[in-house]
Amino acid sequence: MFNRRENFSQYIKYYPVVSLIIALNILIYAIGVLPIVGDNVFNLGAGANFLIADGEYWRLVTPIFLHAGFLHLLFNMFWLYLFGPELEKIAGKMRFFTIYFFAGLLGNVATYLIQPPNYISVGASGAIFGIFGAFAALVYYTRNTMPQLKQTILPLIIVSVIMTFLQSNVNATAHIIGLLTGFIIGLIDFHPRRILNWRIKKKK
Repeated sequence: MFNRRENFSQYIKYYPVVSLIIALNILIYAIGVLPIVGDNVFNLGAGANFLIADGEYWRLVTPIFLHAGFLHLLFNMFWLYLFGPELEKIAGKMRFFTIYFFAGLLGNVATYLIQPPNYISVGASGAIFGIFGAFAALVYYTRNTMPQLKQTILPLIIVSVIMTFLQSNVNATAHIIGLLTGFIIGLIDFHPRRILNWRIKKKK
């Protein structure tokens, strides 16, 4: 289910939203390593709570597309590359983007509300955890029909949450709120009645 066997062109064709998000993150990171320009990109987009309090509300969104280093970018994009396509295929392009974006956004909003004014964060991990949360909702609805999904997703979520609190310099607030946001949206989007209605409409 999560084995990616598509070639480059097939991957872009089948999963355009995931591909676009990955490309955007890589592009922004590439700009961010340029001399002078890179510092400006990071300084203008990082989720600095004291600047958000001063009215720079775009910082609730821009951190989703910024990363603190190459390994930070690599790990987040690897998880998106691996797990994003299946969710985009199941949920559809717009619903997938809704899950990803709002998980990242609400993770940053919670970070602003909970963490101290001097707290600064960047990264797509809150949005990535939103993907995990959406799969958890799918597990809830398919627990009796798709046991293999449960066996894959639940251990991944448990380990990811544990590692969140064991590692340093990790925005645990964004991770947990992103996970819960994805789960709640998934419960709404993947409700059996809604899925049945989508299938009926597609046949008409």
